Amino acid sequence: MTSGSATQRAKERQEALESVRADQHAQQQRRRLLIGGAWGAVALLVVGLIAAALWSARPQTSDATRVAPDFTLSDSEGGSVTLSDLRGAPVLLYFNEGAGCDACIQQQTQIEAEPGFEQAGITVLPIVMNTAEQINADRERLGATTPFLLDDGTVSEEYGTLGTGMHEGLPGHGFVLIDADGNQVWQGDYPSMWIEPSELLDIVKNEL
Repeated sequence: MTSGSATQRAKERQEALESVRADQHAQQQRRRLLIGGAWGAVALLVVGLIAAALWSARPQTSDATRVAPDFTLSDSEGGSVTLSDLRGAPVLLYFNEGAGCDACIQQQTQIEAEPGFEQAGITVLPIVMNTAEQINADRERLGATTPFLLDDGTVSEEYGTLGTGMHEGLPGHGFVLIDADGNQVWQGDYPSMWIEPSELLDIVKNEL
């Protein structure tokens, strides 16, 4: 009897041990599934954020035409420019965030380095909502030679460029093309804050 009881108890202990092991294994499996699910959710979130960022950085362009609103603006070197005085040749307005945005100033510097604009007779006018002192400091530091036109927001708003970048009350990084007759024939906004000047030149020449 004693031998039988011992055998029974040993069997029960073995069964209990196997039950505990089974429970532990099940818990480990659940833990792995939870961790795997969490990592999967994180991966999906990251992919979603990247996709959203890429989508929001896509250029927005329009071929809608109208008579370009005329304006007169002071420039950063003490002169002034009246848009209608430039009739007879195409003009590319470059609205940007200006001082504090190195990419904006470097864009203008690289446009100046692309000879195709001058060869095509295209005048590029950078427009910012800064004082001359603010924008000139960045112009000198980054090598932009073209005077920047100084807007109080009126012209930027009239051309629909306010809030198209990172700041609600400032123009984004966009271009408006005006043909030799004074008609707006193309507009392009670039939330990525950059377009290769050669690519921009090709677009502009194709739109004229």
